[in-house]
Amino acid sequence: MTEHDRSDRRPATAPACAPAASPPPDARQPYPSGPPPAWWAMSPQPPRASETPADRSGAGERPVVREEQRGSSPDGLVDRPSADRSPPQRIWYESHHLLQALSVWTERVPGRGEDAEPFVAHHSPSGQGLLSVFDGSGGAGAAPVWQAADGTSRTSAWVGARVARLATDIWFREVSGGETATPETLHEYLKYFLASAPQRRSKISGTMRRQLPTTLAAVHYRVLDAQGGLELQPLWAGDSRAYVLREDAGLQVLTRDHTRESDALELLRTDPPMTNLVCADREFTIDSQRLRYRMPCVLVVATDGFFGYVHTPPDFECMLLRTLQQAHTEGEWADQIRREVQSYTADDASLAVLALGYPTFQELRDRFAPRYQELADRYVRSRPRGLDRTPAASEAVAKPAPEDPAGLPARVRLWQDTTWQAYRAGYEIHLPPAPEERA
Repeated sequence: MTEHDRSDRRPATAPACAPAASPPPDARQPYPSGPPPAWWAMSPQPPRASETPADRSGAGERPVVREEQRGSSPDGLVDRPSADRSPPQRIWYESHHLLQALSVWTERVPGRGEDAEPFVAHHSPSGQGLLSVFDGSGGAGAAPVWQAADGTSRTSAWVGARVARLATDIWFREVSGGETATPETLHEYLKYFLASAPQRRSKISGTMRRQLPTTLAAVHYRVLDAQGGLELQPLWAGDSRAYVLREDAGLQVLTRDHTRESDALELLRTDPPMTNLVCADREFTIDSQRLRYRMPCVLVVATDGFFGYVHTPPDFECMLLRTLQQAHTEGEWADQIRREVQSYTADDASLAVLALGYPTFQELRDRFAPRYQELADRYVRSRPRGLDRTPAASEAVAKPAPEDPAGLPARVRLWQDTTWQAYRAGYEIHLPPAPEERA
């Protein structure tokens, strides 16, 4: 599509209508049990002035800062940020008949997190929904571009991620009303909103610098029939990822990072620059593919703060399923994931999860128990001693004889190569082809 054609198809919703991005009034009320309402979304709500921090710490654990909400309900629990509590963290969760959703958001530096809050929404009449994450690219967008009323300065990456979230929110509302869900229409909304956002031209220029740069990873899904048929459409730009998780097949990636290296293990060992990401000053691509799938399954989207700081690709799935087995509700699962990621990541981290086709959380947990045991037996128990992660009690094994610390790097590399070779085929079954393979 040419730039002229795009201007003729300008999104109907202008930035002046930004408040419409909040959920409709009905969607902001507590939901009864049973089938979902016509429209619901999990979105952050500002804390009320009367609320005070609640101490959720355990024995010997520092109090955490998080905002905890029951979906979009204004009656959810909210813990307000405090200067002496670090780092801030928030979780959201919601459940309805055959739909269970949660999201987790953390920032490494208090008040400076460049990931936007995850977006999760479902439209019942059309049987479709969307979950997405946005990671502002701090390296390419480190320059300040906006200042809040309280004097807080925000970087180009911080603004870019949140504007992209708003554009995606508005786009999905139009899609749920009948507009076609395509990467081209999402691209139009992103370009339109980014062009209207605050920008500041820097005197410092370079090939890596961008205006309002952010990654985007989303999954748009549509229920096709009463037998549980699904159409999945992952949409992405940058190195955030989308996955589908099944109890019989494990975690399967649906996106290919926009980097010159695409091997998941090598990406853990190196940090290549992105070749494509959403931004306001250069052209970008929203990549996509369409898949037919069946319920039940679990959809996952995450920024690299979750999967980029593990030792081997199976570790991310192990973390998701271990925390699932430790939880009894969606809220507990979100909280366990929040605690776990904060124990290993060195970056902002955001994630959204949507389970489709499981009547109860208990059934979801029970059906993934065998898969978790398989992962623990194949990839966790073989872990070289001396790695920084301590196995959970359920994964503990008898201590072997002490090993030479000098040989740890070689043992770790061998273990990484071996586990990745065994895990890779199933993980990459839906990996999109490389650009050169599409020609």
